[in-house]
Amino acid sequence: MSHMIPAWVDGTLTPVEKLAAHQKGLKHKAVSVFVVKGGEILMQRRALGKYHTPGLWANTCCTHPQWDEPSSACAVRRMKEELGITGLYPEFRHHLEYRADVGNGLIEHEVVDVFLAHAHRPVKLAPNPEEVMETRWVDYHDLLAEVQRHPDRFTPWLKIYLNSYSDVIFGPDLSLGSAEDS
Repeated sequence: MSHMIPAWVDGTLTPVEKLAAHQKGLKHKAVSVFVVKGGEILMQRRALGKYHTPGLWANTCCTHPQWDEPSSACAVRRMKEELGITGLYPEFRHHLEYRADVGNGLIEHEVVDVFLAHAHRPVKLAPNPEEVMETRWVDYHDLLAEVQRHPDRFTPWLKIYLNSYSDVIFGPDLSLGSAEDS
């Protein structure tokens, strides 16, 4: 099934087939969500059937909005579709752009709305095996250390978010949150 995503062609936002957008490295819209609980982030490991970066760890979920879909609605939809998470309402944190080689001749050139959702009670997970092979909660500071030590385990965009945008994405929430817990 071909999936059309909003991409810029000659400066105009146009529906483009997802694979073609990545083959051509076209700039396109994306949505990324981080679910956090205390000082921990919910991570997903991408299913081996994914057409790029299979088996790598990424943030809670990332996707492309449908043509007329608002980012906030897309974030809620994908948390449910990928991980079975309901009842969380992610808060918009940052709008950023990055370009990264994701292997197999594919380029992610994304204009991303990044959202943060706070889980104040245990989160019921029902990962979709076509999307997600594994999940885990990881302490924010441990994650930063692991990404430094084993960068090959993580998707390019996760490394970009953590290296360049962690202050705006997590703000004081995690850097202070984990200090209070100790």
